[in-house]
Amino acid sequence: MVARPPLRVAVEPMALDDLPAIQAIERAAFSAPWPANAYKTELETNKLAHYMVIRVGDEIAGFAGLWLMVDEAHVTTFAIAPAWRRNHLGERLLIALLDIALDRRATEATLEVRLSNLPARRLYEKFGFRPVGIRPRYYSDNNEDALIMTTEPLRSPEMTARLVERRAALAAGPDPVRLARPATGTDRGG
Repeated sequence: MVARPPLRVAVEPMALDDLPAIQAIERAAFSAPWPANAYKTELETNKLAHYMVIRVGDEIAGFAGLWLMVDEAHVTTFAIAPAWRRNHLGERLLIALLDIALDRRATEATLEVRLSNLPARRLYEKFGFRPVGIRPRYYSDNNEDALIMTTEPLRSPEMTARLVERRAALAAGPDPVRLARPATGTDRGG
């Protein structure tokens, strides 16, 4: 048996050519996906926006978005394709967003997440996001409340140590493996 080389994982800026794959992940991940033209408009006209994709080999496995407003980084969307979940790709993508926030001198990061989305909440908590409020009936598909989560200061010693720890854990972890049967349960983080 010949061993296959590990799949290359890369986090890169989202491009217009990525939008068909983004829309497929949107439909698989969210009960109320963004309209098809939303990302095109964001990429072409929103100077506050930064959108990233994570690729495994040649396949887009997930995406995320961030708006930088004054000194706050706001996560607008976050999704991993069902076939690629449980591979720590969300962690890699979240690190990339936080790196952008740090590079742009944001002091904290915020997001909204469904109260019922425990896997996403656990991911965000692992990176220092903590609950700070509720947005009642935030999600239009079922009027579910959103939990508002915010990080401690991004340049704090605790946050710096947390990012170093997460990077080391990812570097020591296994290569991603595509799931034969997709996992369920995710939702937009912002």
